[in-house]
Amino acid sequence: MSAFDINKIRSEFPILCTLVHKQPLIYFDNGATSQKPLRVINRTQQLMAFENSNIHRGVHFLSDQMTQQYELARINVQKFINAEFSEEIIFTSGATESINLVAFSFSQKFLHKDEEIIVSVMEHHANIVPWQMACERVGARLRAVPVLDDGSLDMKAYERMFNDKTKLVAITHASNVLATMNPAKKLVEVAHANDVVVLIDGSQSIQHGTIDVKDMDADFFVFSGHKVYGPTGIGVLYGKKAWLDRLPVWKTGGDMVDKVSFEKTTFNALPLKFEAGTSNYIGAIGLSEALSFLTDTGLECISAHEKTLSAALLNTLLEFPEVQIIGNTSDRVPLVSFNIKGAHFYDAGMILDKMGIAVRTGTHCAQPLMARFGIEGSIRASLALYNTKDEISVLKEKLKKVITMLA
Repeated sequence: MSAFDINKIRSEFPILCTLVHKQPLIYFDNGATSQKPLRVINRTQQLMAFENSNIHRGVHFLSDQMTQQYELARINVQKFINAEFSEEIIFTSGATESINLVAFSFSQKFLHKDEEIIVSVMEHHANIVPWQMACERVGARLRAVPVLDDGSLDMKAYERMFNDKTKLVAITHASNVLATMNPAKKLVEVAHANDVVVLIDGSQSIQHGTIDVKDMDADFFVFSGHKVYGPTGIGVLYGKKAWLDRLPVWKTGGDMVDKVSFEKTTFNALPLKFEAGTSNYIGAIGLSEALSFLTDTGLECISAHEKTLSAALLNTLLEFPEVQIIGNTSDRVPLVSFNIKGAHFYDAGMILDKMGIAVRTGTHCAQPLMARFGIEGSIRASLALYNTKDEISVLKEKLKKVITMLA
């Protein structure tokens, strides 16, 4: 696509024609999950209706064709994030499973009693709990990088946290509450200077711009398909080949085995080593189609459009003295979390829903961050490439009514 045509983009997403409570849908919950373009919907339907067959195990035509498409999807993901090898791409059920895989396998072999793992206060629960459990299994310690008042990581504190017991850093690339875009490359540089492994959670960054894992140099990078216009139930673990080779297997079953006897089982080479059982091949190919959609649309065009929208959303909310915005960093992804003084976030979210506007309300699976800012939860409006300034203008008018009713 030569230019960013918002009308053409929106025509790709049939759900945007939906009426909610007799109002045109305005979907501002993209941080939770994105909507799906027709080419992803049609591709997955085609696969299920006319091409379906289990992969890797059959010599017949359908199995061979589906296997080829599955492995081509892996190559497409490799190219999208600029990984060096296709076998560095492991298909999982989502970012949560990807993190759990690394947490279990790494701790099984490389984490010991009294050693330390670093996360941050702004993490999603999915990037806290697996590491907590890993630490509990071996008697290690979990430490959290503080968050400053503006919503940025305390980088000075981060640099001071390393010692000879530090084994791994797991930090989000972008906060799903604060919108903060963390300096992933700098985080990796500091950790590697201390011989520490790094996992970056890209769940909130993969959909908003170019990701280059070779330039970032993270040892692991994870994301979910459903947040990047793909199907649910599919995700990616990128890992440097040297690390994936060293990690012990996590789940066992079909596809990931080489030879099985009652005396001994040997395991397959990468990437199948970590893909036990029947893979979600429909989801993987659907994810590949979603990434091709983004590439064809133009990542730079998408990023520019979303930055314009993000600025408009922030400026709109700043017009209301009753609105308290959480997080104020300049380098951010297109979402804003806020509260209305004197109103409960759930009440505000329910009223907005009656007006056709979908926002997220609650803790956003980030309870430690809520505690850091002294709040119980918030309203979150998160944007995507199909959102418009007109929708933000509608939000402004509806917020006036919500504030009148509740504040």
